[in-house]
Amino acid sequence: MCGIAGKIYFNSLILQEKELLAMAKKIVHRGPDDQGIYISQNKKVGLVNRRLAIIDLSAKGHQPMQFNNRYWITFNGEIYNFQSLKKRLQREGVKFKSNTDTEVILALYAKFGVKCLNHLRGMFAFAIYDEKQNSLFLARDRIGKKPLKYFIDGNTFIFASELKAIITQKEVKRTPDYEAIYHYLTFGYIHPPRTGFVGINKLEPGHYLILDLKKRNLVKRQYWEPDFSKKLYLSENEWKDMIVNELAEATKLRLISDVPLGAFLSGGVDSSAVVALMARYSKKPVRTFTIGFKDKVYDESEYAQRISKMYNTDHSEIFVEPENIEILPELVYQYEEPYADASSVVTYMVSKLARSEVTVALNGDGGDELFAGYDRYRRIARDVFLDHIEKIIRPVGIPLSSLLSGTHIASKFWLRSGKFLQKSMLPLADRFASYVEYFSETDKQKLALSYFTDNAGGQSSYEIVRNVFKDSGYIDPRDEALYWDLTKYLPEDLLVKVDIASMSVGLEARSPFIDHKVVELACQIPFDLKVRNFKVNKYILKKALEDLVPYDNLYRKKVGFSIPLDKWFTGKLNKYSESVLLDKNAKTRNLFNQKEIKRMLKSHTEKTDFGPKLWSLLTLELWFKNFFD
Repeated sequence: MCGIAGKIYFNSLILQEKELLAMAKKIVHRGPDDQGIYISQNKKVGLVNRRLAIIDLSAKGHQPMQFNNRYWITFNGEIYNFQSLKKRLQREGVKFKSNTDTEVILALYAKFGVKCLNHLRGMFAFAIYDEKQNSLFLARDRIGKKPLKYFIDGNTFIFASELKAIITQKEVKRTPDYEAIYHYLTFGYIHPPRTGFVGINKLEPGHYLILDLKKRNLVKRQYWEPDFSKKLYLSENEWKDMIVNELAEATKLRLISDVPLGAFLSGGVDSSAVVALMARYSKKPVRTFTIGFKDKVYDESEYAQRISKMYNTDHSEIFVEPENIEILPELVYQYEEPYADASSVVTYMVSKLARSEVTVALNGDGGDELFAGYDRYRRIARDVFLDHIEKIIRPVGIPLSSLLSGTHIASKFWLRSGKFLQKSMLPLADRFASYVEYFSETDKQKLALSYFTDNAGGQSSYEIVRNVFKDSGYIDPRDEALYWDLTKYLPEDLLVKVDIASMSVGLEARSPFIDHKVVELACQIPFDLKVRNFKVNKYILKKALEDLVPYDNLYRKKVGFSIPLDKWFTGKLNKYSESVLLDKNAKTRNLFNQKEIKRMLKSHTEKTDFGPKLWSLLTLELWFKNFFD
């Protein structure tokens, strides 16, 4: 695991080592073990690598790495099938100097070009410079586990694992992207390919870039995406065997390491499954780490302890308090884009705890998106089922509910019925968007000042969801919803959360559920086996795991890996937010209506919960302070 960066000049300027060192300094946390820099003979191309040594701890793993006196690579990630790939290449006569997956990528690229990506099983972001062709090839893994961001103008191309490295360069001007921030208020993250900074983009999962330095031409291509169109209709027992076997293989592959490893354990379905399978293949007790809360509504430590005892793990836990928000300004800096997922706090804390004992930690990320673990999937399934009935009922139901909601006869029932029927008139994509939003379009109209809206472009955030649903090419809106979460929410929220939190402390996180073989299998499972009778989420996954995970861990009510914002915003967090958001020098004063923010702070209770909205505004203000002071 590493941090990567690079810079290329198209004009007459000569690349200076200090420019590359400035970028390396900003990503040192991603690779504390080693640093390497390559500058081409013509002084136009520079590559940077900061290494966290996981495989082949010797100096032979040093990067940037050369191959065939022609190719240079800077690589971030792990290729889990590199050993079998290496043996195949050796049989074909390829000679290797190291025992690294990095060198295997180079050999594959020399043989297959861009099609080398089809052979890789793992997480990665890398850049390969071809000295002969004077071209740069950059690629990101299928699901988006490892980040890759870039800047280009007429004279310069700059890339890095983190944009903190990119903005050290004199060519890059810091300008907030108000259109991206407008949509952030809905989604809680910056929708790709934007980053929140004008001119800096992120490469989407399953994509690659080819930069022709002679022509100054940058081309982007997609090489993989999840496919929900090829369903398999098998028996439940057949599915159970296939799911466990594929997940077990993915977990086993992720145990390859020359350094200590462990696992994040919440006690939920997915992390419990991963720990159970790790125990199957580990010779020593698995080290497990969990976060607890004094608030029993959010605390899952009891269930984590149950798994720990069942599989005899070496277990550690830490409890989170409201005082832990003191780390928030630094954490916002680490996340570098506007980012509203409050569970980043606990993810950072459990990463720090794990790093004190191990260098690699497995987790259960991806299980909810692959097997429909969220409540919104039940809701969209209900919407699809009722849609044709609602079309018949609406003409009579809406006027009737409006009439009777003002009477004493079951007024609450008719009021709710009317709202439900009104909402049923929205496109299914809009309804799904409303299930995941922080601020609705109406909320944003109340919040935003004219300066902000004038610079935000005017597009509804719901239109983005509609376009993704439409572009997915699927007929079933339920699969369109899964496609959205797998291609947008998972890589831009959950995977970012874990990557930044873990790498900020020099910890590598691995996710068996998002092995692309597991993903491709899950996409073939009919939706009705994922959500059963509008009640049971992750039905077929839970059935598959019944021999590995206790019944209560599988079928208890889902808690979610987060912090109790509803309670925290009734105390110290509320006061802290008020001091930041309503400060006379607040950066967002010219963007947002201060009266509306005051209203949310004053009106917040555990029952009237403005916690997620206020958190998204608080972290946005801290983002402005970090990067635009």
